[in-house]
Amino acid sequence: MAHLVLQTDFGLMDGSVSAMYGIAYSVAPSVAVHDLTHNIPPYDIFAASYRLYQTVRFWPAGTVFVSVVDPGVSNDSQPIAVETMDHKFIITPDNGTITHLAHHQGLRAVRMINTSPREALDAFNEEHTFRGRDLYTYIGAMLASNQMAFDDVGPLTTPDELVQLALAPVKTEANSVTGAVDITDPRFGSVWTNIPVTALDKLGLHTGDSVNVSIYFHDSLRYQNTMRFTRSFSSVVVGEPLVYVNSLLNLGIAINQASFAHLYHIHAGIDWVVTMTPSQPQAFPGV
Repeated sequence: MAHLVLQTDFGLMDGSVSAMYGIAYSVAPSVAVHDLTHNIPPYDIFAASYRLYQTVRFWPAGTVFVSVVDPGVSNDSQPIAVETMDHKFIITPDNGTITHLAHHQGLRAVRMINTSPREALDAFNEEHTFRGRDLYTYIGAMLASNQMAFDDVGPLTTPDELVQLALAPVKTEANSVTGAVDITDPRFGSVWTNIPVTALDKLGLHTGDSVNVSIYFHDSLRYQNTMRFTRSFSSVVVGEPLVYVNSLLNLGIAINQASFAHLYHIHAGIDWVVTMTPSQPQAFPGV
């Protein structure tokens, strides 16, 4: 079965997403249409990039993703089609949405879409601003249903020519590792860093060890505490902070059954810097 996966910042309070479904099924009735999320914060290209990185790898080869988070309402960004190294396709504006996939997984090919919305959906309407429906969904459905080959989308360009967002580096030193808050969990309030779990291995830290955690925003200390590194929330008591391994094998910071991000007013981005260092063993609640 062919799959088309949609991601936007449109929300579900009006008919925008439903209209995208309608176009997809009109173009390709046999394609299964799914939602990645439509709750990307408005205009947050970084979050859109991260959610693709979080999700794309788990879908079957040949899956087509349409991601439309475009502050310029599609007038300033070149529409592109991207093939990943594991043969997934993303249709999106060239505004940085591909940053995480390009950095972490690599891209096999990039093409500039040369179909106009008018050409794509002349039979439907003459809309000029809703490219999420009129162009991106149309191209995505055509690709997913094999009515259009990737080679026919438009001319090749190189990944180096794509718009890239700034990503914070991870720095490991003799007694510390420093990274950034990549994203926060919108439902449970965990803080997801870009620090891989292997960084703690290099510091000689293992499950159950104590970790000093400091979080800075523009060099201003916003949070500091010592907590346990654990692979299970059940290893700490309710209300206790912890460092854990998230689904991308990076380090997360959380409070058992509470929102760490909300409680300490932590947000995401390269200006939110996280430093972890080994700590002497401490007596924690419930231990």
